[in-house]
Amino acid sequence: MLNWIGWLATAVFSTSYFCRRPRMLKAVQAAAALLWLWYGVLMHALPVIVANSIVAVLAIGSAWAPEAQGRSDS
Repeated sequence: MLNWIGWLATAVFSTSYFCRRPRMLKAVQAAAALLWLWYGVLMHALPVIVANSIVAVLAIGSAWAPEAQGRSDS
């Protein structure tokens, strides 16, 4: 069972490369990070837990943060 969680996290993260909208990209990356976090907890792998906790918080926070007004992407 443990391996399929890691494979699922890999698949979810891989789909983020197909996201065109930034908010969707961050939401998919957050979902993948949460799956990796779950995987790390089950494996008792502290580096996986810490790294993906940080990524999940940043992805969730930036996905639902208000967009910057008047931002230039040039």
